[in-house]
Amino acid sequence: MKGYVVGSFVGLLLCDDKGEMVEKALFPKDPEEQANRLYLLSKGEVVDEVRELCEKARRLNIDVLVVEDPKIAQALVASGFHEVRIEAPNKVAKLVRARMLDLVVKLGYAQSEEEALSILHKIASDLSARRIVEAVEKRDLLVAQAVSCIDEVEKMLNVLASRLREWYGVHFPELGNAIKDHEDFIKALTIIGHRDNVKKAEILERLGPLKDKVAKVLEGGPSLGANVLQKDIEVIKGVAETTLRLYELNERLRKYVDEVMGEVAPNIKELVGPVLGARLIALAGGLERLAKLPASTIQLLGAEKALFRALRTGGKPPKHGIIFQYPEIHRSPKWQRGKIARALAGKIAIAARVDYFTGEYIADELKEDLKNRIKEIKEIYKTPPKKAVEKKVEKKV
Repeated sequence: MKGYVVGSFVGLLLCDDKGEMVEKALFPKDPEEQANRLYLLSKGEVVDEVRELCEKARRLNIDVLVVEDPKIAQALVASGFHEVRIEAPNKVAKLVRARMLDLVVKLGYAQSEEEALSILHKIASDLSARRIVEAVEKRDLLVAQAVSCIDEVEKMLNVLASRLREWYGVHFPELGNAIKDHEDFIKALTIIGHRDNVKKAEILERLGPLKDKVAKVLEGGPSLGANVLQKDIEVIKGVAETTLRLYELNERLRKYVDEVMGEVAPNIKELVGPVLGARLIALAGGLERLAKLPASTIQLLGAEKALFRALRTGGKPPKHGIIFQYPEIHRSPKWQRGKIARALAGKIAIAARVDYFTGEYIADELKEDLKNRIKEIKEIYKTPPKKAVEKKVEKKV
């Protein structure tokens, strides 16, 4: 005998081939619980109602169950029902859905069809929120990987830039002294090549904004560097061009992080910037974990080694971790940094929770509150606190 299983927002309905309900396994009369059951079923998980329906089907001597949804079929098989077929769409499910609101009223889940629609709306909103959270969680792991990649690329850039300065400096040391920025120096290197080319007007024009700095090098007289072969210069230029492509990659990664942080954690992005925000997510292990951390832990993310060392040796614990990169912290005097870090960590904790649980945009309010708190800290603690020794002397006097 064949039975048709139709999923609905109030439970699982077992129908005959004419669309008449012969049995049912209903969800609790709570929209949140109903949404939870539907969410689990959408993952193919076995809920209590699946087991209940299978047992009732066996009592009716039904040996074949027909469903539209492959995930419900997966749950039925997992609960021990041997023969489950997928027919999508099927006429029985269409007949049942056509009178679903009437069925919901008859089953006692609503007093009217209007109330049934209202319940359906609540459940749909809950399910949408769950799926958005699920999607966001995956995106936050992507942004964590991207910011880790930025850190690795920047390490490579620093190593290569230092190597190129030293390498090219054998031939033309004056250029490195004149141009302090690594990227600008490497751009100039690739344009100039052999130092003799620096005297050519077309080369100077190609240097653009760097032209004035290079012109000052010419005013300094002959270079003190060694003569090298053109093939040596070509190898150096090859490394320089590869390094410039890494700078371009770094810029693309930063734009990507900025874009994804705007989707995943707009409040964190606006509060501390996309890159620092992404680093916090990476250190916490995801936006969900960051949202569940207390402000005191967020304050020290990235300073775990220093914290454990302080606990082991009895030294002073760190006052801040990666959030030291926040401009208002690292630009402030030492005695103010801990207080500003504490204030910032509190706002990050709020931003993370709002980003993860609701998605509401409150960054402007958080920034204003933080700005006022930092201003208050700077006014109250203008001067460094007196040392303990000085305090003891004052007490004796």
